[in-house]
Amino acid sequence: MTSETGSNVEIKIVPVTPFGFPDFRELLDYRDLLYFLIWRNIRVAYAQSVGGLGWAVVQPALQVFIFSLVFGGLLKLDPGDGVPYPLFSTAAVIPWTYMSGAVSAGSSALVSNSGMLGKIYFPRLIFLLNPTLGGLVNFFISLFFMLAVMVFYQVEVTAQLLFFPALVVLMVLTPLGISLWLSSLTIRFRDMRIMMSHLIRALVYFVPVMYPSSQVPDHLRQWYIINPFVGIIEGYRSCLLGEAMHWDSLAWSIGVALVLLITGAIYFRRMERVIVDVI
Repeated sequence: MTSETGSNVEIKIVPVTPFGFPDFRELLDYRDLLYFLIWRNIRVAYAQSVGGLGWAVVQPALQVFIFSLVFGGLLKLDPGDGVPYPLFSTAAVIPWTYMSGAVSAGSSALVSNSGMLGKIYFPRLIFLLNPTLGGLVNFFISLFFMLAVMVFYQVEVTAQLLFFPALVVLMVLTPLGISLWLSSLTIRFRDMRIMMSHLIRALVYFVPVMYPSSQVPDHLRQWYIINPFVGIIEGYRSCLLGEAMHWDSLAWSIGVALVLLITGAIYFRRMERVIVDVI
């Protein structure tokens, strides 16, 4: 017990369990810090730039242009169902840009902010939530580009659009679960940071961004859809373009995302005790 201004204050010290979850309630006490870090990253990213937040639209638009020129123009790739290739690629490029960026930034978040880790305490999970939640700003801005493309090609809104909020949640949780694992591993194995930069570039060829998943042979699809990004991207196409939902890949995406999130949170909590010593 300690006495403070005439009243007793009880301080309770609880041991950290090695296989527990991060204290998510503690994040509420530091929500102002999380907001500040997100806002700081946005200001730094677009400081002294003429285009400002408009660059959030330029990046996916440029990718769609290149994919449409190479795959839709030169290679004559047919997405099927009479869908124009620019529309087909836009529905996938926007969520993929967010997820690849969130994984890349989240996996190296602890190492990149090592200077802050030993100076003051706050939940280390904030470093991972910063790029995951902050990236949503660019994502929602880039949706205006998606809307413009849909209007240009006169896409009719269907009931599939009701799945959009659920897909956004799944799109956020999947990179977060991966980042929990990779950021913890990067602390001990710095090679992971180098490997991830190359892996993200290669991973785009293993998700249906440039090509439809129907191009994947049937005997390989059962392995192909284990990739959680596949179900999310197919879900966005179904949601925005009114196509039939691919429930098999979506179920795999939900299952894999939950496994990554739960196991990643446990491992991150275990590593959180030694982050400052190892880093």
